[in-house]
Amino acid sequence: MLVIGSNLINFPILSLHVGGEVARTVAPVIDPESLSVIAYETDGADIDDPEAGNILMINDIREFSDDGFIVDSTDRFVEREDVVKLDKVMDLEFKLVGLKVVTKDGKKLGKVIDYTLDSGSFSIFQLIVQRPLLDSFIDPELTINRSQIVEIDDYKITIRHEREKVKISKKSKEKEFVQNYVNPFRKPRYSDEDTVESASSTSE
Repeated sequence: MLVIGSNLINFPILSLHVGGEVARTVAPVIDPESLSVIAYETDGADIDDPEAGNILMINDIREFSDDGFIVDSTDRFVEREDVVKLDKVMDLEFKLVGLKVVTKDGKKLGKVIDYTLDSGSFSIFQLIVQRPLLDSFIDPELTINRSQIVEIDDYKITIRHEREKVKISKKSKEKEFVQNYVNPFRKPRYSDEDTVESASSTSE
């Protein structure tokens, strides 16, 4: 399922051990080589372990639901130095949002304002690009599939051809999730009173 990247910022992180929210995401850590989110920087007063880090690796997310990222406990949070690959990627200080997007022949298409990612692999699937002012009257926003990308550097993303761009639809901006198990943090749909009243109506 595709999810808009910005919807996962300030996203709750829930601990099964604590039984509630322990932190929230602050920023994604994106590996430009694989073009995927490998971790999230987090913040939260409820991370009470002084030795706990502030980074949550994607592999340590137990479940991904509309209530938040679910982890076993705050033990899953790490420091960047604890994971060699994470430390190397963070040293790059790569920021996807804000990068210019150009074609191979040098035509400017705009800049990245958001992206969609696959909720299973956290691979970035599409770039959402805001057009330059003069072009925005025709196409205010575009989506570009990752398959069209030929090069990424610190300043720009180069794609094959402008004609391979696709207009973004409003529907694709909606946050979508697949529930794979009974979420212990989900509020019940009906209260006990509703259940009793329903049972009474049935007996009558």
